Amino acid sequence: MTTELLAPLDLAFWHLESPDHPMHLGALAVFEAAPDGPGAPGARTGSGDGALLDLLATRAAAVPRLRMLVQDVLLPVGGAAWSVDKDFDVRRHVRLVELPPGDFAEESARLAGELMERPLERGIPPWEMYLLAGGPAPGDAPPGGRPFAVLVKLHHALADGMRAVAIGAGIFDEIADARAAGARRSRPAPPRSRLPGPWQMADMARNRLGELGRALGIGASVVRASRLDPRGTPALTAGSSGTRQLATSVLALEDVRQVRRAHGGTVNDVLLATVAGALRRWLLERGEELPDRDPRSDPRALVPVSGRRPSRARQSAGSGGGSGSGNMLSAYLLGLPVSEPDPLSRLTAVRRDMDRNKKDGPSRGAGALAVLAGQLHPLAHRLGAPIAGSAARILFDVLVTSVPLPRATLSFAGCPLREIYPMAPLARGQSLAVGLTTYGGQVHVGLVADGKAVPDLGGLAKNMNEELDELLRATAPTGPAGPTGTAGAPAATVPAERAVSVVSAVPAVSAGADLGG
Repeated sequence: MTTELLAPLDLAFWHLESPDHPMHLGALAVFEAAPDGPGAPGARTGSGDGALLDLLATRAAAVPRLRMLVQDVLLPVGGAAWSVDKDFDVRRHVRLVELPPGDFAEESARLAGELMERPLERGIPPWEMYLLAGGPAPGDAPPGGRPFAVLVKLHHALADGMRAVAIGAGIFDEIADARAAGARRSRPAPPRSRLPGPWQMADMARNRLGELGRALGIGASVVRASRLDPRGTPALTAGSSGTRQLATSVLALEDVRQVRRAHGGTVNDVLLATVAGALRRWLLERGEELPDRDPRSDPRALVPVSGRRPSRARQSAGSGGGSGSGNMLSAYLLGLPVSEPDPLSRLTAVRRDMDRNKKDGPSRGAGALAVLAGQLHPLAHRLGAPIAGSAARILFDVLVTSVPLPRATLSFAGCPLREIYPMAPLARGQSLAVGLTTYGGQVHVGLVADGKAVPDLGGLAKNMNEELDELLRATAPTGPAGPTGTAGAPAATVPAERAVSVVSAVPAVSAGADLGG
């Protein structure tokens, strides 16, 4: 049987998981319903929900990577491999969940947080998809029918952020149709890689010797960047309760670009400065003591960087995610200047530090931990996972990841994609992770937190919008119509009813590419 060894970093993610710290990525995709009516592809009746579930199952089953499970191997010692699940049943992975009547955004986010708490089942391909249906009663539904959502959960061993996009995109009409048009095989094919033979094992041994010096250099860099004080920022560190809470926020991409045009840098720089300012506001609202105006005391963010080219990810999306597998990640370490009261000074600090990170490269500092993991023997990951899982607190305080999406308009069963919120896993001892992505002229922010450690996550989501507004006010003179851009156009706005959503799940049951412009 054709198999593929897990890359060292994939193996690290596989062994880092514990019941309180599931290591899966997630995304909540919200769709507008097609108009109700006989024969409408997205008609929201009971039978319509069943048809949507069947379509979701069919498209997920057509993605080759989603038929693979993890199995231990004899060689290399401590290793594991991806193998085709001979008993694959897509209905074990795809489920319909009816939401109670009420606000759809609130109920879908509440349930998404709840479902993100649960580790994925082992022994079968490590992924799940949920069709979240229900919401307003039919008589109360808005014109055009009721919305629905799809929650996707993929184990981090299966994919990094950009790879997850390539795999998950297989459910969309545009990707599925293109894949079907270009399909040359009658059934999905597993990856081409095979377990190593004797000559390959000898080559691997020689390569290991050659990589030893590089690994030692990276390890020394990680140690130098680590903190002697493991306490970090108190509001961002906590023992795990095993609960998850999701809060969402929507920012206008044109507002972000307006700030970038005025001050330089990248869209990601502006978004990272917005995260820093929102954290500052949130800490003050909580009555927390801010760090001294010393960059060394500011909370540190780990900003993942994908080693995968966007063009290659787009190609693999069209093929169903069957090639170029494995995590290809490093990360930058960034001090979030929450001690700085001026928003433009925070943006300047973020730009300066990110420029320095890019100049040094992703193999320097604590962010190179992912690169170091790629140099270790599989047995080291199997035996050292408990120690490695506890190391996050001395390296960084919060994960901030940017996940690029295709720029084309996407839909499912003819229903347009309206919003999509990325969800990142929480490292052990940490209480917050921030996911960012752009789609349809908006930046969608997914905040995942420990439900008991951060019961006021909604305040942080609200502060994302307020901080971007503050950056706009500091960027341009304020006239009668509010902040204006370089061309005099009013700042873009996001409807208030969709700007912030937050719910709690206590307990009921990467990318690094610039996001735009």
